[in-house]
Amino acid sequence: MLNWPRFASRKTHDLDGLWDAAWLGEDVDLDSVDPKVIDSVEKLPVPGCFDTDPAFVGRRGTMAYRTSVRITPGMNSRLRFGGIGLWARVYVDGQELHTWNLPYSGFTVDVPPADAEMRELVVVVDNRTDRAPLFEQWYDFYAYGGIYRSVSWSETPAARIDRVQVTTTDVAAGKVEARILLGGAVPDSAAVSTCFDDGDSVDHGTQAVSDGEIRLSLDVPKPRPWSPENPHLHTVTVLCGDDSIQERFGLRTVRTDGQKILLNDEPVKLLGFCRHEAHPQFGPALPLAQMVQDLQLLRDMGCNFIRGSHYPQSQLFLDVCDEMGFLVWEETLGWGHSAAQWECEEFMDANLRQARAMVRNSYNHPSVIMWGILNEGGSHLDETRPVYEGLAKAIRGEDASRPFTYATNRLFEGAGDRHLDLVDIVAVNTYPGWYERGGKSTRPLGEILPFLREHVADLDRLGMGDKPLIISEIGAGAIRGWRDAHKAHWTEDYQADFLRTVCGEIVGDKRYAGISIWQFCDARTFDTSQALGRPRAFNNKGVVDEYRRPKLAYDVVKQAFRE
Repeated sequence: MLNWPRFASRKTHDLDGLWDAAWLGEDVDLDSVDPKVIDSVEKLPVPGCFDTDPAFVGRRGTMAYRTSVRITPGMNSRLRFGGIGLWARVYVDGQELHTWNLPYSGFTVDVPPADAEMRELVVVVDNRTDRAPLFEQWYDFYAYGGIYRSVSWSETPAARIDRVQVTTTDVAAGKVEARILLGGAVPDSAAVSTCFDDGDSVDHGTQAVSDGEIRLSLDVPKPRPWSPENPHLHTVTVLCGDDSIQERFGLRTVRTDGQKILLNDEPVKLLGFCRHEAHPQFGPALPLAQMVQDLQLLRDMGCNFIRGSHYPQSQLFLDVCDEMGFLVWEETLGWGHSAAQWECEEFMDANLRQARAMVRNSYNHPSVIMWGILNEGGSHLDETRPVYEGLAKAIRGEDASRPFTYATNRLFEGAGDRHLDLVDIVAVNTYPGWYERGGKSTRPLGEILPFLREHVADLDRLGMGDKPLIISEIGAGAIRGWRDAHKAHWTEDYQADFLRTVCGEIVGDKRYAGISIWQFCDARTFDTSQALGRPRAFNNKGVVDEYRRPKLAYDVVKQAFRE
C-alpha cells in the first residue's frame, strides 16, 4: 500500500500479495544468479520478511522473489519499492535493471518499454550483513531479509512528474512553494495547472523548466494549519504536460529559537519514545493495523513525539503519523560505527545516498519535524569531521526547512563531542542508573539526576548551551512479569522507578526541549554471543513487550506525560 503520491492519469499496478519465492542458499555468488532459471518452491508475502517465516526463520543468505504483471505494451514504466533488507537486485524479463544496498530506504526503478503484455519481475534479496555498507552484525537490532514494504508498477508517459515538494512559507496565509520535479524526457517548458483539495483548477500557463524542475509560489484556498492537536491535511494536484500527480501535505513550520523548538512559531515540548519497526512475527514489515495500535498506545500515554530508530521510516507509518498528529524524528541507518567504517569510502557514499533518499521520500510529511544521522557515532573524534559535515550539508541542501541533529553518547569522551556546532538541536543518549560508571553503585537510581544535570553543564562547557536539548535515549530493561521486592535490574519495579525519576526531572524542567525514552516496545536483537547481555535475545527496555503488553512503567510514563 503506497498511498502518496497518487497518479490519477497513470495506470498503476499494486504488486502487494503472494509472490513465488525460492531460497538460493547461504553462500550465493550474487553476480552469477540467473533469474530465468529460478525454480519456485514457496509462496511468500510482499511486504514481508522471509526470515520471520517458519520455513526460513533465522536464515542468512539469498531469497529470490518472483511475480508477473499485465501491462500496456510499449509503455514506459516505473517500479516503486517502499524498502528492502538488506540488499536487492531487480530484474524484469530476465534483464538486470538495478541494485540497491540501502536497507529500509524507498527507491524507484525505470523499466524500458517492451512489446510484451505480460512482464516478469524478479527481486533477489540478501540479508547477509556484509552486503550492506550501512549495516553491521553488532548493531543492537536484528537484520531482517525481505521486501519490507509495498511495491507498485506504474505506466508512465515519456515526460513525467516524479514528485512535487511543498514547503510552507506562511502558515496563516496558506502560502507555499511548490517544487515540481520532472523525469524521463524532460522538456524545456511545459503547461502547468494546479488544484488544492477539491477546489477549482488554476492555469499557470507555460512554465520554463530549469535543471529538471519547475518552481511555483502558490496560495492554498481555505488554509488550515497542521498541528498535533489539529492535524489538518491538504492535497495539491499538479498537471504538467501529459502527466498529473497528487501530493498530500500539512501547513506547518518548525524551527529553533535559543533553547526552544517552535512549531508554527509556538514552543512545543517533545514527549515520546524511540520506536523500532519491530514485531516477532512481522519483523519491520508491520501491517497497518499494528502501526495504528502502536500509535494508539503512544497517544494513550500522552506522547506527541516519536524518534524513528534507527533508519528511514515506512511511508505508510508516516502517513498515519500525519493523520494522527504525531511529531517524528527521522534518521538514517546506523549505530555505534566502527573505525573501519569511518575510513570506508563506500560507507560515506551510502550514507550520502540514504540521507538524500530519506529527505526526498519524506519531504511532504508534516509529521517529520527533524532529520538525523549516525546514531552514537564517532562524534568525539576530529577525524570524523568530514563525514558529519558532508551529511549535514547534503541534508540541508535537500531541505532547509527542518532542523538537523544526531544522537550523541560522546559528551564524556575525551574533550567531548566535537561536532555539535553542526546541529540545530542537541540530542543526548545517556543511561545513568543502568550502564552506570564502574558498575559498582549501591544506589543506581541516585545516579540519574546528577548525570542529567551534568549533561546540561557539559553543553555549557562546550559552548552549546543556547541550543535546544533533547534526551534522545534513556531507559532501563525489564522482563515483563518479573517483579521482586528487591526491585533489582531487569524487574518491572526497577524500570518503573527509573522512568518515574527520569520523567519527573525532564517533563518539569524547561531546559529540556524533549525526551524520547528508550524504548516503546521490546525488539529482537543479536543472535550471536552478544545476546548474553540481552536476555531472550531482545532489547528489553520497552515499556511494552514485543507483543505490546504493558509493563509497570507504562502507567508511570502515562501519569508523567499526561500531568
